[in-house]
Amino acid sequence: MEVLHSKILGEGQPFLILHGYFGMSDNWKTLGNQFAKDYQVHLLDQRNHGRSFHAREFNYEVMADDLLTYIEHHELSNCILLGHSMGGKTAMLFAVEHPDLIDKLIIADIAPRAYRPHHNEILAALNSVDFTKHNSRKLIDEQLQSLIPIAGVRQFLMKNVYWREKGVLDFRFNLASLTENNPEVGKPLPPNTHFEKETLFLAGGSSGYITSEEVPLIKHHFPQAMIHTMKNAGHWLHAERPQEFYNEVMKFLG
Repeated sequence: MEVLHSKILGEGQPFLILHGYFGMSDNWKTLGNQFAKDYQVHLLDQRNHGRSFHAREFNYEVMADDLLTYIEHHELSNCILLGHSMGGKTAMLFAVEHPDLIDKLIIADIAPRAYRPHHNEILAALNSVDFTKHNSRKLIDEQLQSLIPIAGVRQFLMKNVYWREKGVLDFRFNLASLTENNPEVGKPLPPNTHFEKETLFLAGGSSGYITSEEVPLIKHHFPQAMIHTMKNAGHWLHAERPQEFYNEVMKFLG
């Protein structure tokens, strides 16, 4: 059984952080270092992302199983679990399946509902990169630009470009599996699943992922949920407003 790659910072109660789609543990380095003043922070790469293993199978069930394997491998208990976007869906499923291992749950800008697949342009752009021709970061960025005009999104994706071997660039994520399994990312939390412990949902006020319409469903699955909306923050609320994000999490953890 393969164990997820992670960076472990600090000491104390385990605090596990799961990144979103196309992301990696490095996206959480700055906040991770802050949380590590009080907790033992585990910045994880989920399967097919970052430095973790690649596998054809990719859905929330196997990602929750990966997390269980990781927790058992490191002999962790009483964990704080934070997940953003896709990582939030993994975290929710894990919490309802293994509540005994979780102390508190924090979900960043995702609800337990189904979202229709909406990463098609990004996947098309990534699949249009030919590393034999696009053999520099500049050329890859130019290739992506035609389908991904927003510089910030391209910059986020470009963090995954690395030298696989001398003279050969590649993506860290498993693009073939992510392309094939893209519909899995929008799947809802299974109905009639519940996590009865304290939960914080942090919503980006201008992202549209969590609106007032989602509140009853959140409360159905997470009866103790508190929902805090960060005004003027989009889907990448932790990157856009890191200090406010840190403050809200720490306030919740008490």
